[in-house]
Amino acid sequence: METGSPRGAETAGDEPVWTGLPPRLLRMRRLLLLVWTVILAVGLALPLGLLVGPAWAAFGLLPPALTAGCWGLLERNWRSWRYAERADDLLISRGVLWHEETVVPYGRMQLVEVTSGPLERHFGLASVQLHTAAAATDATIPGLDPAEAERLRDRLTELGEARSAGL
Repeated sequence: METGSPRGAETAGDEPVWTGLPPRLLRMRRLLLLVWTVILAVGLALPLGLLVGPAWAAFGLLPPALTAGCWGLLERNWRSWRYAERADDLLISRGVLWHEETVVPYGRMQLVEVTSGPLERHFGLASVQLHTAAAATDATIPGLDPAEAERLRDRLTELGEARSAGL
């Protein structure tokens, strides 16, 4: 997470001030990875061991081996997500191999939702989803602190109403 200027401000070089996602999102995703690893390992090793033979149960080691490789990839993906509030639009940047940057003009926003499923609530997280007139520019910022998600929703709604009133 980068800090420096107040939210929505830009530096002298007209570069946006980026905000990263909280580490709780990474912890939640890693926990999900571990849970699915155990389910897949047992689900693979048990039937193979009972039905085909004990040597075949060794295939149950494949999910943990893949998990070891995915552990670092989850962090790279988490680090790639960031957003910046600018004067006229919101930037959302994400992606490791295929970098994607979405620009959502405040005046085009029709609806800003804050959602939080049971697992997100357990980890103290919420997601902000932006809906615009063009379905291709709908965007989501996952894993925010609920207070930050509500602040962002209120600010984006306020800016969206102000910008659309001028159209």
